[in-house]
Amino acid sequence: MAINSVKFHKWNLNRLILATVVAGSVGINTARSENLVLQGSTTFTTGVALPLAGVVEAQTGHHLEIIPNKSSLGLLALLEHKADLAMISTTLEREMEILRKSDPGLPLQRLKAFEIVRTRAALVIHPDNPVRMARLQEIGKILTGEISNWKQLGGPDLPIRVVAVREGGGVLASVEARLLGAAHISAPDAIRVQVGTQIVRIVAQEPGAIGITQLAIVKSSSAVEMITDEPIEQILSLVSLDDPSPEAIATIEAFRRIANHGT
Repeated sequence: MAINSVKFHKWNLNRLILATVVAGSVGINTARSENLVLQGSTTFTTGVALPLAGVVEAQTGHHLEIIPNKSSLGLLALLEHKADLAMISTTLEREMEILRKSDPGLPLQRLKAFEIVRTRAALVIHPDNPVRMARLQEIGKILTGEISNWKQLGGPDLPIRVVAVREGGGVLASVEARLLGAAHISAPDAIRVQVGTQIVRIVAQEPGAIGITQLAIVKSSSAVEMITDEPIEQILSLVSLDDPSPEAIATIEAFRRIANHGT
């Protein structure tokens, strides 16, 4: 009886160890599959990722860690395996063009973009500026310095100062692509900032300023938007490195479905 009892306890102990190992491995796999890091565009973050994250997590069962910085930084994080998906707010081609200049050796051909939704960029001016409308052709000339004073647009005798993020931001890339083609802002005395949220504050303090920023930031502030004859469209996309994983595909499809249809 003693021998049988010992064997019985050993059998139970082995079953317990096996169950613990299996449970542990399942827990590890679940944690990996349920945690996705999204990094990149602040426009995508404020307009799509943060507002919809809760619903996307509920529908997919995957936890989302959202890290806002810039479209280009999100792509670099993706290439460095520090993100599962990159968030960009302009075309992938435009962002790759920017990255090639800084590092031609990056394997950019491995990047794959999935459009989620479209929005538009916004131009903001000082509240005291009476010039509230302009054609995109005129805005393009402001960005190159050909129009450098508000009196050229029927406003006060005041130098124009362009306020924009440093290169790599999706809003700026979209505006430059639409108005300048392959060129970049060349207006004299342009004010460059690190993040888009700084633009509205600087424009409010600079009487001659015109800022290039996100529509979501303008809507959530008291900033005065300049109306243009045509919108400057932005494409908001998620980008994967090579083919996306099943978890990433589910997340992409959920964002796309909710952003466009609300469910």
